[in-house]
Amino acid sequence: MKNLLLPLLLLALILFLSCNNSKKSDYSVKDKQTNNNNHPGKKLMETNCYVCHSPSADHDNRIAPPMIAIKKHYIDDATTKDQFITAMQTWIKNPNEKDAKMFGAVRRFGVMPKTPYPEETIRQIADYMYDNNIEQPDWFKAHFNDEKAKRKGKGNAMGTGRGKKRAQTNFQDLPYAERGLKYALSTKVVLGKNLIGTIQKKGTLEAIAFCNERAYPLTDSMADVYNAKIKRVSDRPRNKKNKANIEELEHIKFFNETIAKNEEPKPIVKESDENVHVYYPIVTNTMCLQCHGKPNETLEAATLNKLRKLYPDDKAIGYDINEVRGIWSISFVK
Repeated sequence: MKNLLLPLLLLALILFLSCNNSKKSDYSVKDKQTNNNNHPGKKLMETNCYVCHSPSADHDNRIAPPMIAIKKHYIDDATTKDQFITAMQTWIKNPNEKDAKMFGAVRRFGVMPKTPYPEETIRQIADYMYDNNIEQPDWFKAHFNDEKAKRKGKGNAMGTGRGKKRAQTNFQDLPYAERGLKYALSTKVVLGKNLIGTIQKKGTLEAIAFCNERAYPLTDSMADVYNAKIKRVSDRPRNKKNKANIEELEHIKFFNETIAKNEEPKPIVKESDENVHVYYPIVTNTMCLQCHGKPNETLEAATLNKLRKLYPDDKAIGYDINEVRGIWSISFVK
């Protein structure tokens, strides 16, 4: 018995060490992740990034790489969290072709517009990205392996994998604030994808025509999907249909004060016996200023002339970046 005991102990030790080594080889630093849905960076990423970097966009119609692609290009086994956060903050402050790490994305989509997000917002987003699993399109894994194989000179080893991923629509179990925010952000993604795609392919003037003809039908279609009322309203509307009422004006004032203090806004929730109303701000970035900026500065004369023809009573100009252009007004049954 004693003769058998030593070999068995040695075998157990070998298996244990082998198992540990296997785990070490299977999970790199960037793969040791959790699913922390309560991390503030998750909601900030969905709010600020998904309009362009949506995980539900299909391969051929996307307007920017998904967030998982950014993570894969910026983090390797030697990258610390502090290094990743610094890299993200540096890039957002000054996106440019020279410093880009995603050369294929720049060739296809161009350099992302400069957007003045607070450093703390980027820190929270990067902190979440580093430690947690990031939602990814169905096609991404095969696409990433394709590109990796090509870089190694092995050709197209994994196929195209260009499937489509449907947007999540089962938000009924979420808290009211998060549920309303999901409805708003999902609609924002659909509108943003179509709008930015039109700007990239046809220019700003055609984008104005898109907003004039397609923004309302697209918003209504998303309202049908979620069985909710979805509106965008403003104190300075372009279309009279988007004029804010007295209560909405108060919410716009509150969000203006919040943004001015460089704080992240949170949804406002109002409940009645049967319904819930959720409000969330629409904040300008560099892209917005092509149609909502200051005349002769960020708003070109040709664009202004077309706007005046389509919207004689237009009040939605003169904005700078990081200003509240209006709010999402979402209502649904409890």
